[in-house]
Order: sequence, then C-alpha cells, then structure tokens
Amino acid sequence: MNLRDAAMPPGEETPQGFAFAETSASERTGDELIGASLYEFAPGNQLWPYHFHVGNEEWAVVVSGKPTLRTPEGERELRAGDVIGFPQREEGAHTFYNRGSEPVRIVFFSTLRSGYCTYPDSDKVTGGGRVFRRSDAVDYWNGEESRA
Repeated sequence: MNLRDAAMPPGEETPQGFAFAETSASERTGDELIGASLYEFAPGNQLWPYHFHVGNEEWAVVVSGKPTLRTPEGERELRAGDVIGFPQREEGAHTFYNRGSEPVRIVFFSTLRSGYCTYPDSDKVTGGGRVFRRSDAVDYWNGEESRA
C-alpha cells in the first residue's frame, strides 16, 4: 500500500465540516496488534471532534498537505513528514483542521487496546460502544438495591 496514492473510499456520514475518506492499512497488511488507518480530508474540514483516549496511544504521520494540529498546547501547522505522538489521557487530546487549499492525508497508528474517548469541547465520553454526555452522570449507587 502506498500512502500517497492509495484509493480512498468515502468515509462514514458526518455533519458538515467533518467529511473525510479513510482506508485501513492494518486490514491490507493483516496486522492484529497495531492499528493503521489512512485518512484524507478536504479543505474546510476537521478530522473528528477534539478528543483524547484512555487505554490507547496514537501516532500520526502527515503524508501530504498542511494540516493544523490542535492539542492542549494550542494550534500549529504541520507539513508532510511530520510525526506526532498522542499519549493517553488529557495531555494527548487532539484534532486536525484543513485550513489549506489542498487535501490532507494523515496515517494514524494505534495500540488497539480497549479504552474510551473523552470529548472536552462537547463534554461527552464513550463506553460500551455508545456516547454519553458527562452532565448526565449519576451516583455510583443510583438504581442499586441489595438482593441479600
């Protein structure tokens, strides 16, 4: 698989401003322990909401274009060849914007461990394959009744 010219099938349906195409490098190479996915997104789009992982670490390698990276330290423009690591927890929060005039391609590598994501801007968290608002949190003992 060549990251610069790999065919990019359309990605999932997204709200306006989040459109992307993606393909799995892991599936093509048969890897089971390291995730690798290639993403392409056009000018005017953002690649995912701002988020961080607990239980997974990621690396991103810019293949082409000039994406703007947002992290807890702020924003900075990247270029082809840049490698960025995202540790788990809040210090690894990230998203990418395409504010340029050409499509951006980025390949992501992940540890593929179970975990969850937190979305600080929208106060959401994932769990069990679902997304929840943190403001809807209940007490640990809510709904519990002893059966002793």
